[in-house]
Amino acid sequence: MEEKLTREEVLHVAHLARIGLTEEEIKKFQVQLKTLLNEVEKINEVKGYDDEMIFTPREKTTSLRKDEVGEMLTAEEALKNVPERNGNFVEVPVMIDE
Repeated sequence: MEEKLTREEVLHVAHLARIGLTEEEIKKFQVQLKTLLNEVEKINEVKGYDDEMIFTPREKTTSLRKDEVGEMLTAEEALKNVPERNGNFVEVPVMIDE
């Protein structure tokens, strides 16, 4: 088995993860990522492992509680501990920059 990933493979993974890497980090991750992939590959080496082996040894007996109508919070009660608000809306930081 090859002992490390190519530089391009590491850069591709970094691009997918949206992270920048230094040259030193690229060299380090070429070995570390390959080691990780080799460990994951060992799952395929388990003899007799297939979808037919995956089963639940007991019956599923999930009991759910019945829905009951309860008291509703007012908008003021629901927003009482919100750090930032705009009227009846909760303000959150922008997570996606277009």
